[in-house]
Amino acid sequence: MASMAEERAGRAGRARAGRAPAGPGLQRRPGDGPAPRPGRVRATGEVVVGGTPLPDADLAALWVLHADLDSFYASVEVRKDPSLAGRPLLVGGVGPRGVVTSASYEARAFGCRNAMPMARARALCPHAVAVPPDFATYRCYSSQVMRVFRDVTPLVEPLSLDEAFLDVAGARRLLGDAVRIARLLRARVSDEVGLPLTVGVAGNKFLAKLASTRGKPDGLLVVPPSRALDFLHPLPADALWGAGQATIDRLARYGLRTVGEVARTPRPTLEKVLGQALGGHLAELAWGRDPRPVVPFESAKSVGSEETFAVDIDDPEALAREVLRCSVRVGRRLREAGLSGRTVTLKLRFADFRTITRSRTVAAATDTDAEIHEVAADLLARLRLGAAAVRLVGVTVSNLADGGAPTQLQLGRERPGWQAAARAADAVRARFGERAVDLASLAAEAPAEAFREAREAPRARSGRLDEPGGSRGGAPGVGPGPPG
Repeated sequence: MASMAEERAGRAGRARAGRAPAGPGLQRRPGDGPAPRPGRVRATGEVVVGGTPLPDADLAALWVLHADLDSFYASVEVRKDPSLAGRPLLVGGVGPRGVVTSASYEARAFGCRNAMPMARARALCPHAVAVPPDFATYRCYSSQVMRVFRDVTPLVEPLSLDEAFLDVAGARRLLGDAVRIARLLRARVSDEVGLPLTVGVAGNKFLAKLASTRGKPDGLLVVPPSRALDFLHPLPADALWGAGQATIDRLARYGLRTVGEVARTPRPTLEKVLGQALGGHLAELAWGRDPRPVVPFESAKSVGSEETFAVDIDDPEALAREVLRCSVRVGRRLREAGLSGRTVTLKLRFADFRTITRSRTVAAATDTDAEIHEVAADLLARLRLGAAAVRLVGVTVSNLADGGAPTQLQLGRERPGWQAAARAADAVRARFGERAVDLASLAAEAPAEAFREAREAPRARSGRLDEPGGSRGGAPGVGPGPPG
């Protein structure tokens, strides 16, 4: 099976028209094709630092992969709508204050970048297509990719929806060396999920992450341990994890602009300039040393939702609705992850960019929208904002626990049916889409108008929802059935 997938990957690489220019110490493999013309987006292909063949000692020392989906959100949008393929695509908030969360490589050719204001990106690339994010679909694709990873090794450390470290040391006897496993992963993700994947292969996590970053897009970059410094030392100092802009500026004042220059600086000097902890940390990384293992699973610290408004909100009722909307999203995300939490945090950013947070910890963990909203709404009310203009609101739940953990017995006022209602709504959304069911107070600015539109719309035949994700999903007697 591995050899068939590997052959498919090889044929795909040879069929590509070219690849990005090689970086320091990188040599082209036969079949990579000519260098791309400026402005064209091409697959990177497979690159080995220092060229091939690899010594047996290097192959044996390669055990960490960093797998990173290329322009993940944008790539999923292309899967949903193939007509977007090859076009500059921006995913993010489409309003005047929106932010780019993912830019296709066609858009990046015009200078568009992640975290850039959408207005700036649209100015750089006026003909780009902009679409709002669809996180439910992104999570679905991410789950498929992570399943492929775990088919190869149980030692998978997800960093986000679109990237993970893999420890493949135990899989080499069955599937071959780390480079063969990386080819297998790329072929399987392409064939089974339809997404491009870049993989960095190295002897530790730091170098594997660097390799995947510089192997993009749609590439495989191998850093053999015996050639690691040839790859690492010519890179700019900001390639070092933990080196933020203030650190880079301070290093530059001492004439240290590359990783090699940092490596050749005595450790006591770095510790004096940057502090003992950061200076020692960068001294180790500059020599390619990173002893951290791949941690198969690290539980989430918090689950949250934020909304930046196209126009500042100074209406207390409108702001209260947005707090409710964020609370509903957070509750749904907690239930999807099988988590519950005790600490609810409300975040507000005002028109002058001043940001405040208020938190409260409750006695028992919850994943129910109504209970999360009760705390968040009370935190909002206690601020007595009046007509203050707000540009961003967020709700976060932290102090998390497994949703199946025992909960404290609640005394006093009860909320009969709220938990069952929330899960029934989840089942309806899972089967019929995100907009299939919502709270009346979130239906529209004027709920009566929304209800009138719903009454006049064509009705689907009612049906029973029994199990989420099956032919019948959800709770009995809830939501619409299949179209008649």
